[in-house]
Amino acid sequence: MNTVNNVHTGNSTRASTARFVATHSILTLNARHPLVAKSLVDAQEMHRTVMSGFRGWVEDGDPDARSQMGVLSTWSVDLKAAALVLVVQSRIPGDWARIPRAAFTAPPHIITVDRTFKTGEVVGFRTVVNPTHSRPSGKPAEEKARGTRTAHTTPDHVKRWFERRLQADGDPATAEDGVVRIGATADPDSLGIRMLPTLSSAHRRKPVRIGRAEIRGSLTVTDPETLVGVLSNGLGHARAYSCGLLLTR
Repeated sequence: MNTVNNVHTGNSTRASTARFVATHSILTLNARHPLVAKSLVDAQEMHRTVMSGFRGWVEDGDPDARSQMGVLSTWSVDLKAAALVLVVQSRIPGDWARIPRAAFTAPPHIITVDRTFKTGEVVGFRTVVNPTHSRPSGKPAEEKARGTRTAHTTPDHVKRWFERRLQADGDPATAEDGVVRIGATADPDSLGIRMLPTLSSAHRRKPVRIGRAEIRGSLTVTDPETLVGVLSNGLGHARAYSCGLLLTR
């Protein structure tokens, strides 16, 4: 990320432009192939499929491998056509030779994204997120027990979750309650929100269940550096499970 052209906001200086660079791998896969079918029914298998393109860049077993390489993903499936389109973003190029050739319906399409965002620019966006809230643990306040993270299940709740992350011009990148904002604002009434099927995995001792929602609309850039940070690192939880990738156009 490179930034130029600073503007003054209150007592601080904020960059009026910021540059975003990443690689996008677009994989078109046959949903009936065993590897793809297994990835569709198990969130951990989908994670393994995504990470199979990045062997050797960091030490095996490194718990921060995904975040170090900036790997984020999103996917959509057309069950009637038995087609899965998987988009993988990364800071380094992916190598998809470990996925069987028979699983592909077209060769992987690799794109280098190099884009500069500026304050006031309007961009279309799409993201699939894991919108959650914390339910009280029920323990005494003095024990400071962490609440249970629970997914929102209605479009209205998802909209409020996303609204809290919008950043009006002049607002700091982190809200007073600790919520990290996205460097852009939007008209909440114009957002398109669709609840998606819950993902699950039985691989761990504690089963994984990931509530998801798709959000589409337009953003007006207010803090380019913060927006580029969100584009690079993702939004919300479950980023290892194909949530949090913010795509713009």
